[in-house]
Amino acid sequence: MKHIKKILLPWMIIILFVVIIFMLYNRMEENYIDMGEDADRPTELHPIVEEKKNELLEQAAAIDIDVVITDEMRSMERQDELYEQGRSTNGNIVTNARGGESYHNYGLAIDYALRDDNGGVIWDIHYDGNDNGVSDWFEVADLAKELGFDWGGDLENFKDYPHLQMDFGLSIHQLQKGMRPDPEEAGDEAE
Repeated sequence: MKHIKKILLPWMIIILFVVIIFMLYNRMEENYIDMGEDADRPTELHPIVEEKKNELLEQAAAIDIDVVITDEMRSMERQDELYEQGRSTNGNIVTNARGGESYHNYGLAIDYALRDDNGGVIWDIHYDGNDNGVSDWFEVADLAKELGFDWGGDLENFKDYPHLQMDFGLSIHQLQKGMRPDPEEAGDEAE
């Protein structure tokens, strides 16, 4: 009898673990639509990202910060061009993501900059145009995070200060496989 218990106990634990993983996976799928690997790529920002982007612009303007959205939806070709920048073409490296490896390619990311008092677009993270003693750049990042965006300045391996994204819990791999945020459920995730 002891021998049977020694054999059954580990198998019961393994089966329980598999059942839990299966349940979590199925629960996750309730918030997403699996469109399959041949899914069309979005051609515009996800509606919630668009809505939150507009709220960000309004909130920043209310505290006298002029935010400029410099990039939104990005084609695979454009993503590959940006990837080559600083590698095989002139310029600084601005991304480590090839086409299909960026949330921009799925309508889930935007990039921003600031407009200075002279009307110029700047990427100066220390600029304090509203003269409140705090960097406008970081004020915008804080507003964005309150709206549900993840900020590229918080990334560990590659600080991408202009980048804001809403991934709705989806990894790039899942997006590449055709999963998309469910428009009915994604609003709850972004809050």
